[in-house]
Amino acid sequence: MKNPNDGFFRGRLRSLKFAFRGAWLLITTEDSIKAQLCIALFAIGLGFYFDISNTEWMLQFLAIGLVLVAEAVNTAIEEIADFIHPEFHVKIGFIKDIAAGAPTFAAIISLIIAGFIYLPKINLLF
Repeated sequence: MKNPNDGFFRGRLRSLKFAFRGAWLLITTEDSIKAQLCIALFAIGLGFYFDISNTEWMLQFLAIGLVLVAEAVNTAIEEIADFIHPEFHVKIGFIKDIAAGAPTFAAIISLIIAGFIYLPKINLLF
């Protein structure tokens, strides 16, 4: 909640505090985020192993960020839907399924990016 006594910088610092709290809550409570972070750490390890270029690092981090953001938005939508209508409802289920599509698209795109980065490097090993 916005505090009317906060100046510009204090308000931004408070917002930053809430943002980091939200990130921490995602990391500590959501299994999907934990799984995506493990995959991200694996991809980062591959990046060091294969000594990928700066451009490839940028693309990889954009893909990782895309997946994590999509997972976070999906989680927020599911939490809101469950809060509004805790019992099963066909329309809520439809909304939650659509929201789950976002991280699916993000994951597919990230796999395609990983293919562009790593398949040529793997082929050079054989």
